[in-house]
Amino acid sequence: MKEFNLCPRFEKAMGLLSTRWVGLILFDLLNGTKRFSEMEADLPISGRLLSDRLKMLEKEGIVERNIYSEFPVRIEYSLSEKGRELEPVIKEIQLWADQHVTPEEVAENEA
Repeated sequence: MKEFNLCPRFEKAMGLLSTRWVGLILFDLLNGTKRFSEMEADLPISGRLLSDRLKMLEKEGIVERNIYSEFPVRIEYSLSEKGRELEPVIKEIQLWADQHVTPEEVAENEA
């Protein structure tokens, strides 16, 4: 059997974007800067997992974490320039999903 090697950069990008919940986090941040609690309320994900994914995205330079010296301390997350460059990709996936994913398929995944 012939071995097929993907482009390592493409493979890395797909691995990152296909990590569970990353797509929804990025989609949520396309609407602008959010506090952790806002994201936690918006997404069907535990706080611990959300925190892990945000740390991963911050390490990759896709998400920026801004800390404000207030009382209580305010922490906000936003897309970096690198993260904002994913907007056309995410919007195209949304367009594709709107055209090709049926409500029945969504219901099957939720069951």
